[in-house]
Amino acid sequence: MDGPAGRILRDYSYYLKVERGMSPNTVASYVSDVSEFMDVVDKSLKDIGTGDIISYFAGRSGLSGRSQARMLSAFRSFFGWAVMEGERKDNPCDGMDSPKLGLYLPEVLSVEEVERIIESVDLKSPSGPRDRALLEVLYGCGLRVSEAVGLKISNVYLQDGFVSVIGKGDKQRMVPLGEMAAEAIVRYMDVRIGPASPEYSDILFLNRFGRSLSRVSVFSMVKRQAVAAGVQKEISPHTFRHSFATHLIENGADLRVVQEMLGHESILTTEIYTHIDSSTWQSAILSHHPRRGKA
Repeated sequence: MDGPAGRILRDYSYYLKVERGMSPNTVASYVSDVSEFMDVVDKSLKDIGTGDIISYFAGRSGLSGRSQARMLSAFRSFFGWAVMEGERKDNPCDGMDSPKLGLYLPEVLSVEEVERIIESVDLKSPSGPRDRALLEVLYGCGLRVSEAVGLKISNVYLQDGFVSVIGKGDKQRMVPLGEMAAEAIVRYMDVRIGPASPEYSDILFLNRFGRSLSRVSVFSMVKRQAVAAGVQKEISPHTFRHSFATHLIENGADLRVVQEMLGHESILTTEIYTHIDSSTWQSAILSHHPRRGKA
């Protein structure tokens, strides 16, 4: 977007990155949502009203409630910033309620399905050892795909059984490294392609050109291996993280420990994330209830 609108979006992007400290992915998402909205509405910033936002959502009836909530959050942030900058006198999102969201439960793989997908990787292919190690890390450490592709060799402590991860908000956390993942990393390092330039020398997972893997390429690899393994579920790299957390909780791991490992700021996020059925919680609570057996 060029002209005054382009300048405004660039300034808004700078505000999100520098003053709000948002992650690059969140900044890109907010700016993209606002840019698309501005293109469709085709009005000056000062002339946009609440009705324009309502009409915009009405014209996109296929959006899920979650997508609508995300976009409304972006619009509210953008127009709030515009008021602070003196570009507008009011925020047209004031008074607009976010859509009610149901519990979002991503697809969960069974342990057997995870093993089938990982074992479906052909270790004799050029990318096989890398893909096997990447899948082991995605599942065995519960990493976000952005954390996995950005993982540095210097942050992998094989002897100690940990990896140091830079997560959302540039926050660092230590994550236990399982034996299977550690072994896969060792096998991959034996055949790892040379980096294209010094800037990639410390990046663990490289593409065939010696550069960092993209999130899109990881997504494609996961889909390909799911098909090879005969897994019919609709999955993504994120599915491994969610499945790992679910399996930990089902096997008795403490929710607070899982929260720390996943890098969630709120325990409520972890509770939704882990997809534990009510009977598991009921059994765990009643078996430890202080009034148990008093009747």
